[in-house]
Amino acid sequence: MGGSEAGDDSKDSKPKGNRGISFLDFIMRIVAILGTLGSAIAMGTTNETLPSFEQFIRFKAEYKDLPTFTFFVVANGIVSAYLAVSLVLSILHIVMSGARITRVVLIFFDTVMMAFLTSGASAAAAIVYLAHKGNARANWIAICQQYNSFCDRASGSLVGSFIGVLVFLLLIILSALALSRN
Repeated sequence: MGGSEAGDDSKDSKPKGNRGISFLDFIMRIVAILGTLGSAIAMGTTNETLPSFEQFIRFKAEYKDLPTFTFFVVANGIVSAYLAVSLVLSILHIVMSGARITRVVLIFFDTVMMAFLTSGASAAAAIVYLAHKGNARANWIAICQQYNSFCDRASGSLVGSFIGVLVFLLLIILSALALSRN
């Protein structure tokens, strides 16, 4: 009886390892949701109005003034929704650690969403850089000297998005590791 228990433990060690990977996958998806959703909310609520001498003239900066920031908000929102839906499959992997087809599906969609999130974050990062530094050749002035709050929030929202990209990279590696263990 003692020998069969040792044999059972060695057979169960692989699924328990995959359960651990699946649980880590679940936690990382929650972290990615918080990062991407927080980024979308931070950028989507970013606005600043400058005071002026004239009562009827207002200088206002909003995220929707720049199509790149709008793309950033939409990309982060779509990726957040995808991550929320993918939590169901992540829970399935915790319960059924031997699932292979759903892991392949997650690797595919995680890769697509990582590319989508990277494109949105990179495009927004380019605009934030121009807002901070300007471009003398193109005759674009740096606006962050006037719109401090707007630029700070826009810069801060990039952090959560790039954390989401990093988490996606780790999720893809984890899923590939779990597939190789099956």
